[in-house]
Amino acid sequence: MLPVSNSLINGKPYIDDAATLVEIIDPSTEEVASHLAEANAKTVDLAAKAARQAFKAWSTMGTDNRNDILYAIHDRLVVEAQSLAQIEARTTGLPVRNLAALIRRTAANFRSFAEFASSLSGESYLQNPDFLTYVTREPKGVAALISPWNAPLALSSMRIATCIAFGNTCVLKPSEYTPQSVLRMVELMHEAGLPEGVVNVVNGRGTVTGSALVDHPEVDMVGFTGGTMTGRAIMAAAGRRLKPSIMELGGKSAAIVCADADFDRAIDGTLAGIYANNGQQCLGGSRILVERRVADHFISEFVRRTRAIKLGDPLDPSTEMGPLAYRAHRDRVLSYLDAATNEGAEVLCGGGRPQGLERGWYVEPIAVLAKDNASRVCQEEIFGPFATFLIFDSLDEAISIANASDFGLVAYVWTASLDAAMRCSREIRAGTIWINTPMMRELRAPFGGYKDSGTGRDGASSSADFFTELKTTSIPLREVPLPVFGAAARD
Repeated sequence: MLPVSNSLINGKPYIDDAATLVEIIDPSTEEVASHLAEANAKTVDLAAKAARQAFKAWSTMGTDNRNDILYAIHDRLVVEAQSLAQIEARTTGLPVRNLAALIRRTAANFRSFAEFASSLSGESYLQNPDFLTYVTREPKGVAALISPWNAPLALSSMRIATCIAFGNTCVLKPSEYTPQSVLRMVELMHEAGLPEGVVNVVNGRGTVTGSALVDHPEVDMVGFTGGTMTGRAIMAAAGRRLKPSIMELGGKSAAIVCADADFDRAIDGTLAGIYANNGQQCLGGSRILVERRVADHFISEFVRRTRAIKLGDPLDPSTEMGPLAYRAHRDRVLSYLDAATNEGAEVLCGGGRPQGLERGWYVEPIAVLAKDNASRVCQEEIFGPFATFLIFDSLDEAISIANASDFGLVAYVWTASLDAAMRCSREIRAGTIWINTPMMRELRAPFGGYKDSGTGRDGASSSADFFTELKTTSIPLREVPLPVFGAAARD
């Protein structure tokens, strides 16, 4: 059994003998793998005050010195990539074969944002010969960062790296389902030379630990990645104290497959777009829109390939898909299979328990052919290995279907036509459009969603805008006349 996941304050485990212990279940065995010591309001207060105390020294440290620490963190995470992958695979159910790339991205976040932060430049204005006005950026303060369970290292490191690269400090609350890999990453960050108090971790459920963190008066800003309903509640709580917030929320993204698309690449790309990460990804291409001329052939091949996906132990290098993260989520995903049937959809494959896997939250990947885009399985975020197919006759219709959603995180377009690709890019209301490729992330480019998929953007200059304050300073270059009040009393 893994050790108890305690909070980490000032670089050291915080032991609270009176803390409520929350079970952490191994999703591949259904057995208790560890416990989490839940941080209450008192523990959150200690963590927030530690971040505030560390802020002065960290925010005024020279950029070169901060960058040296972030580069060292990158190097340390690269060295420990295998051990981090083992922890992440066992606690999330993600196949270890796919985690090497995620760990590389986790490490790269620290180097990339250190380099970007050091390249930021200010602005200056000479409105007239008498005055110089210049603009500088300053760290904003203490951030509350709340990360999800579906890709703990990659998603938490993105926000941590941007936060501290711009001179802020933070208190991180990882998901109560998967805290272990994140906790180990932060321990490694301190081993690499991160000063005490710059990054603190509080473990617990959102209703207990998360609420106390968002409401804490020492917290200046809030970053959240997760579900839309939770995001609304957090944003409302932050708004009561006028704390700025950045939200990366849900998705129900369309993957448009045109008849002229490269067939094999479109098959590979749509399979990866929905089933990667065990199907648990906000940017999943879960609504697959196929042009009628190729629909029968495309859907048939997609289903054939889906049935061949190997499910198994996430630590087995041959496993392509592991279990879902926890029981309630598995049950929720399966409930949509009943919803699809009740709404007249054709179940094409999946939904059962794989043979030979009697324990664990395993679900054979699902594909259904929906009657129309208004059905629940086309409108609600399922967040699992659940593909819904819709058929279109024209690009106008495909774009209309893609936009007929409360979400707008990403969209995928598979076509040989540059005109069609560019039209989709212009007309689909989503934050990122991927043309003939799945899930390509450029860290310098903005990433975020329209509509219910979030507010704000991550990535380079977008992150700088969130994690820094702009300050304008004006200086007279010579003595200039001033307005005089109370002139009668002047000597």
